[in-house]
Formats: sequence, structure tokens, C-alpha cells
Amino acid sequence: MERGPGGEATQDRPTQHEILDAVQRFLDGEVVPATEGRTQFLVRVAANLLRTLDRELALEEDQLAREWQGLNELLGAEPPPAGREALRDAVRRRNSALCEQIRAGAADEGAAREQILAHVRRAVQDKLAVTNPGLLTR
Repeated sequence: MERGPGGEATQDRPTQHEILDAVQRFLDGEVVPATEGRTQFLVRVAANLLRTLDRELALEEDQLAREWQGLNELLGAEPPPAGREALRDAVRRRNSALCEQIRAGAADEGAAREQILAHVRRAVQDKLAVTNPGLLTR
């Protein structure tokens, strides 16, 4: 635990990233080599999930803001709600509205199609940056 300027304890360390990184390194460096078969596979999956969670924590705020901006361009401007969870819920709600427009034919042709496809591509790239960044480099 770190100490503040007055000597008081603060909870700044370890950070979420540091915790996730330490557990992931322990799993990869100590547990994977000491196991085999199904257990080793499951440990590798767990370490990968920790890496995914770390990327999500690092990227989600900016990604939600970008997705919100894109939805505003397509569906009309709304102020973003306060708080990450509320923004996540609002993005889901607005994505449902966009899906309804797509089902109704809004993305079938013309400029609207190009705008919607560009937005969906950006959103998918952002999601891949979290879940499988290696796919973006292929």
C-alpha cells in the first residue's frame, strides 16, 4: 500500500492492471508449466481471460465514447449518461434502435448504408481490440 504526503495509507497500488498482470504472469509462468492436459488448457484459458479483462478495463471508456458518438451521428444526438454502467446500457439500447433501422432497410443502399457500415466496422474493430487484437494485424 502506498503512503500519501501526510503518511496516510492510500489504495492506489497495486492498480487493477498490476493485479491482473501479476495473476496472469503467475498462471503462465508457474502453473502452466507445472500442469498438463485439461488443467493446463483451463489455466491458459484463465490467463487469457485476465488479459482480455485488462484490455477491456484499459480501453472500454474510450471505446464507449466512440461508439456513442457514432450512434449520435446515425440516430440523432443525445447527451451521454453519467457513469460507465449507464453508458454501457444506453449504448446497448441505442444499438437495438440501430438494428431496428437496419432491419427496416436503412442500410440497404446509399449514404446511410455507408455511414452505418463505417460505424459497425469501427465498433467491431474496437471489440476485437479487446477480445482478439491479433485478428486486427492479420
